[in-house]
Formats: sequence, C-alpha cells, structure tokens
Amino acid sequence: MSLLEVTDLKAGYGTLPVLGGISFEIEEGETAVLLGLNGAGKTTTILTLAGMLKPWSGTITFDGKDITGTDPRKLVADGIVLVPEGRHVFPQLTVAQNLRLGAWPYKRDRKGTREIVERAVEYFPRLRERWTQLGGTLSGGEQQMLAIARGLMARPKLLLIDESSLGLSPVLTQTVFEVVDKINDDGVTVFMVEQNAGVLSIADKAYVMEKGTLIYSGKGDEIMNNEEIREAYLGA
Repeated sequence: MSLLEVTDLKAGYGTLPVLGGISFEIEEGETAVLLGLNGAGKTTTILTLAGMLKPWSGTITFDGKDITGTDPRKLVADGIVLVPEGRHVFPQLTVAQNLRLGAWPYKRDRKGTREIVERAVEYFPRLRERWTQLGGTLSGGEQQMLAIARGLMARPKLLLIDESSLGLSPVLTQTVFEVVDKINDDGVTVFMVEQNAGVLSIADKAYVMEKGTLIYSGKGDEIMNNEEIREAYLGA
C-alpha cells in the first residue's frame, strides 16, 4: 500500500477550477517531485494535500486512511507537514525560537525535541551559527534552511516542500536539495513541488504538470534525460 494515494482530485479557488482530476501515488521512503511551469497547479496540489485548501472532489488517502478535507492541524498530528513557499519564518523570533515553535505539538517531550533540534542543525550547520539571530535578518538561503528545519520539528512522516529553490542561488539550491536527500535517507518520505529541474537528481519519482493535469510520470533520471519533456514543460 502506498503512503499517499491521490485519486481524481479536483480543486480550485471560488469558481475557478485549477486541478482537473489528478491521480498519483507516493510510496513510503520515496522522494517524489511535482514539476511544472508557473500556473500549472503545483502549489494548489500541495496546499490541498496539506489541508489548506478543500478539494472539490476526489480522495486523498494517507497511511491507509481517507484524509480528504481533513483540518490541517489534524494532518500535522497524523504526520503530514508543509514547508510553504516563501519560507514564512517568524522574523522577530530567533532561530532557536522558530525551531521550538515548530515542535509545539510535542512541547512536553523535551528530550525528543532536543534530539530533533540537534539533528536539524546537523543538516544545516549554518543554523547553529545563527542560533540567537532573528529570523528576519537571515539571508534567503538561511531562511529556507530554517523553514525546512522547522518543518522537521513536527516529526513528519511525509514532508511537503513547496518551491524550496525559489530565489536561491544555484549553489544554495544544490545545498538544499542535498540536505533534503539526506532527510529522505533518514526515513522521511518527501514530496517536493519545484520549477527547478535540478531537483530530479534526488527524485525517485517525478510527475510533470500542465494546466492542472499530470501529463507525464516516471523516474527522476528518466525525465532528466528526456530533453523534449524538459524543454516543453519545464523551461529547461
């Protein structure tokens, strides 16, 4: 059984349809990637999975349970955690405080929280150096590191990451992708929404979206080596 199964999912905003009935699966332990140009429907997909947007129809099954339309707070408790586009760190709080807020659902488990914090700063040593610095004074790359680390504080089974490379330099983008790969190696299933085709280097499975429809699926290296797909749908 797949960890996540999406069947004929339709969603939109007001009366504007965006997703036209998409279906896909993510196996436990995979890194899966959803690629496409601006306006393809990628963020709508991930917001719907995270419970931030109610689907019009279709089903979402997580770990064998129907979670369609479930409140996002309940989904976090179930193990689905979103790292949103734009980072959204708390600018007036320090790095340490941002991370502790991410662990709020487990505030009574101080030992477990300390262990996860330590693991997060092992992934992103820069955060240890910036421990007492306010989130709003970090660079864009450091804020993205903090956003991902904060997501880990909620102990995800499935980590949803929306546009992690947005606004980052190629070097920082590659660093973030490499750390996400390590997080996956340590047992967290990952679903990433991206425009940057470089993410295919860490993808077990990849989907390409256009106008709210999945038009291609395959292994990451298959799409990476498919020049026609990359030029037509990824702008690469």
